[in-house]
Amino acid sequence: MDKKLYPIKFTPLLKERIWGGEKLETVLNKPLNGRARIGESWEISGVEGDVSVVSNGFLAGNSLPELIEVYMGDLVGDKVFQKFGEEFPLLIKFIDAREALSIQVHPDDELARKRHNSFGKTEMWYVMQADEGSELISGFSKKITPVHYQEAVKNNALEDLLAKHPVKSGDVFYMPAGRVHAIGAGIMIAEIQQTSDVTYRIYDFNRVDENGNSRELHTELAVDAIDYEVQEDYKTNYKEKLNGAVEMVRSPYFVTGKLKIDDTFGRDYYALDSFVILICMEGYGKISYGEGNHESYSKGDTILIPAELRQISLIPSETTELLEVYVP
Repeated sequence: MDKKLYPIKFTPLLKERIWGGEKLETVLNKPLNGRARIGESWEISGVEGDVSVVSNGFLAGNSLPELIEVYMGDLVGDKVFQKFGEEFPLLIKFIDAREALSIQVHPDDELARKRHNSFGKTEMWYVMQADEGSELISGFSKKITPVHYQEAVKNNALEDLLAKHPVKSGDVFYMPAGRVHAIGAGIMIAEIQQTSDVTYRIYDFNRVDENGNSRELHTELAVDAIDYEVQEDYKTNYKEKLNGAVEMVRSPYFVTGKLKIDDTFGRDYYALDSFVILICMEGYGKISYGEGNHESYSKGDTILIPAELRQISLIPSETTELLEVYVP
C-alpha cells in the first residue's frame, strides 16, 4: 500500500453560535443533522481542544497534531516546522452570520503572548455569499482616542464611530490584529487566521441568550489592543484572472491568492517550503498528484496539500474558484 502523503481532508468541527444560521448546510452542504444556529465550521484547526481529524485516505482518524508529530517538515514545510514546531500556524473557518456578530478586536502577538500565552490573531475574510443590503464593520470612520472609545462604549454610541461597508460575493477584507471589526447579518465568509481563539468582545448590541443572560464584554482589555488609526480604504482590491493565480493578501502570517479555472491548471509549490491549503468557493473537480493519483474537491471543501507534494494539477469539471493559502 502506498503510504506517501496526499491531499488531506478533515472532518469539520461545527460550532453553535447565538448568531448562527443554516447556510453551512444549504449553501456548503455541511450536514447539520437538525442542529440550529450553527455559526462556524472549523475546517482545519490545531487549537487545543478543537483539533481537526483526518477524514480521507489511510490517515483517516488521525489528528492534525499527530500528523505534524510524525511527518514534521514533510507535512508543513521545513521552515514552518522550525518556526512553529508541532503547532499548526493557521486556523481555517467558514462563518455563517444569520445575525450580526459582536463588535470585537484581537490582540497582536506581543499582547496575546503576555496576557494569554497565545499567538495574536490577524485574519482575513473572503465573502462567499451576502444577502442584499448586507454590510460588515472594519475599522473606525474617524480617528479617536482610547478615552473617546471608552466613553462611546459607556454611552452605547460605539456604532456611530465605526466604518461600515456594503459587501457582495468575492469581497475581501484583511483584518490585522488591533482592527475593530464585525461580520454583519446575512453574510457567509471564509476566514483565514492565525491559530488563536483570543477575542475581545467590546459591544454585542445588548443581546441576551435564551436564559436572558448577556455575553461577557472585554471593554477594558480591548483598550490597549485597539488600533485607533483610520485607513483610507479598508477593502482589499484585486482583479480576477481566468486560469491564473491572483494574490489578494500577503501578511507575515499567511499569503492568500485566488484561482479561477475552467481548464487543467498546474501548480508548482517547490519554492514555498510550506503546506498549501485549498478552499473551494465554487465548482468541483479533481486534484492530480504523484503518478496518476487523484483526490476530488467540491464547493465547501478545504484541503491540506502537504509540503512534500511540490507539484499538483487542478482538473475542474466546471468553472471553479479556489482560495490558495500558505505560510510565507
